[in-house]
Amino acid sequence: MSSKKDKFTSQDKNYMRLALDLASARKGLTGENPSVGCLIVKNNKIISIGQTGFNGRPHAEYIAIKNSFEELKGSTMYVTLEPCNHYGKTPPCTKNIIKSGISELIYSMEDIDKRVKGKSLKILSNKKIRVKRGLLKKDAKDLYDSYIKNRTSKLPYVTAKIAVSKNKLIYSKGTKRITDNNSDKITHYLRYKNDSIMISSKTLNIDNPKLTCRLKGYENFSPKRIILDKNLDIKLNSYIFKSANKDNTIIFYNSSNIAKNKILKKKRIALIKTKLNNEGLLDLKIVLKKLYALGTRTLLVEGGDKISKNLIKNRLIDTFYLFESPKILRITKINQGFTSFGILNEKYKKVSKITSKLAKDNITIYKR
Repeated sequence: MSSKKDKFTSQDKNYMRLALDLASARKGLTGENPSVGCLIVKNNKIISIGQTGFNGRPHAEYIAIKNSFEELKGSTMYVTLEPCNHYGKTPPCTKNIIKSGISELIYSMEDIDKRVKGKSLKILSNKKIRVKRGLLKKDAKDLYDSYIKNRTSKLPYVTAKIAVSKNKLIYSKGTKRITDNNSDKITHYLRYKNDSIMISSKTLNIDNPKLTCRLKGYENFSPKRIILDKNLDIKLNSYIFKSANKDNTIIFYNSSNIAKNKILKKKRIALIKTKLNNEGLLDLKIVLKKLYALGTRTLLVEGGDKISKNLIKNRLIDTFYLFESPKILRITKINQGFTSFGILNEKYKKVSKITSKLAKDNITIYKR
């Protein structure tokens, strides 16, 4: 049985890094299940790999075992998360591992799911399979940040972003875009990696956005649209309204506008009446709880100053991307600045900064 004194070689670390890369590539695309990466190695040669399937099944271990064309006796399996040991929609991975003849299992992080936690270690050890754990555990914890948040708090993992000009504006009438093409690609990558995307009706009515993922080849991975619309102000000629249906759009509101309510219901848009907080705004804590109950596990917020400030102040964001452009926006009668620099630096810590000679924007990433 594994202990705290498990030792690993540099080659073990290389194999686990590959497994973590496999898991990372599918992160955000495996539904409620965590994205797992798996390698099977024999005689210092990788003989099979596996990733969690889209929407969470099949499991990575099952795929790696199934895809191997070699005898697995004497092989080592490297997997990013403790294998499952319970029956659900699929048999336990521990059962497949035992049946396969694999001699050794090395996993990075213990599963926080109570049905699994620590149990697989005992099951496999009792079957004379050598088990080691904790290899690149910190990297695995970073990888499973959203999974850990989901399991421990029953809330979506929230990523937010905002773009700011050199003169600290996020909007100036007549300006369509602040950031460069590189930042635009990062935005679409974030859309691809998140279940849902949330904006306010103010942003919707000003920008008339599509909120789709427009990375070539990934258009089908556009997130569900979540609109915060306290007074049901959504414009009926907007792209979001015209393309909305019961599956791709949810509006949170607190209004007695019966006529608008009927129009939106006729369109079969999901409407969720929500309480206001002490400041007269939609209570975002309630919104997040309801979104989790509806199946959202990762949420991207592309809001303006008000929604960003509300989320930052209440520490409801897990990761925040600040895009800073060298552009200077024209001062007009209708401008909007970003007023949360101080509270952002007070409530969150900078973890990295992305700069490039090819790209003009600076991107600072903050974590809770």
